[in-house]
Amino acid sequence: MSGGRGGGDGVLTRALRILRAFDEGEEQHTATSLAARTGLARSTAHRLAVELASLGLLERHPDGGYTIGTGLWELGELAPVSLRLRERALPHLAHLYEVSGENVHLAVLSTTDPALAEALFVGRVTGPHSIPTLSRMGGRHPLHTTGVGKALLATRDDAWLDEFFERTLERETVYSVTDARQLRAELVTARERGYATTRQEMTLGNVSVAAPIPPSAGLPPAAVGVVTHLARADERRLAQLVVAAARAIARELERP
Repeated sequence: MSGGRGGGDGVLTRALRILRAFDEGEEQHTATSLAARTGLARSTAHRLAVELASLGLLERHPDGGYTIGTGLWELGELAPVSLRLRERALPHLAHLYEVSGENVHLAVLSTTDPALAEALFVGRVTGPHSIPTLSRMGGRHPLHTTGVGKALLATRDDAWLDEFFERTLERETVYSVTDARQLRAELVTARERGYATTRQEMTLGNVSVAAPIPPSAGLPPAAVGVVTHLARADERRLAQLVVAAARAIARELERP
C-alpha cells in the first residue's frame, strides 16, 4: 500500500476507505477495527471517524462503535437510481410480486468498467411465501451467476464482453457457468427471447428469470427479475411477467 499505512492517499480517499469498511456482516466498527480493515493508522482512522460522525456520515454510539449515519443514507436517496428508477419502478415491482408471489429484484450495472462491473441491487420486494435469497438493497452479486446479472450482460456489446471475459469468473455453486463460450451462447439466446435465466447458479435450489429494462437517459443499464424455487419454477409464465414489468417500468421512466 502506497505511503505506508495509507499515508499516500488523499483525505477523501481515506474517508471513503473508512466508509467502505462497513458491510452487511460488520455494520458496526471501532476505530481499531476500522484501522485494521483499511490499513490506516489507528490515530488516522479515529480522527476520520470522528469527523465523519460530525458530518452525519457516520453515527457514533456510547460504546465507542461507529455505524453508517443517516446523513449518508439521505445523500444516497438523491441518486437517480433512487429518485427516478426505484421510485418509479416500485409500483411495477409490487405488481410483479402480486402476480408471481416470488422475490422481485431490481438491479443496475454497478459500473461501465467491464473489469469491475457487478449487479448492484437497488430494489427488492418480497413476502412471507418467497424463498430466502442472498440479495439485499445495496448489495452486489456477480453478473454471470444471477438472473438480473445475465440480463444486464445481454445488453452489452461484443467489445465490452471481450473485456469482461478476461476476468476470472468464480463459481458460486457447482452449477455456475464460468465458461466464456457457454455464457456467450446463453447471452445470444437471452437477446433473442428477451429474458435471461439462471438455474441454481447463485444459490442451490433457486431459479431466476430476468429481463433488461429498455435504456433511459441518465440511468445505468437496469434489469428486473424474479427468484423462485426450482420445484415450482414455471419459466414461460415468469418470463412473460418479467418482460411485461420491464416494459412497464421503461414506459414509466419516459413519463414527464
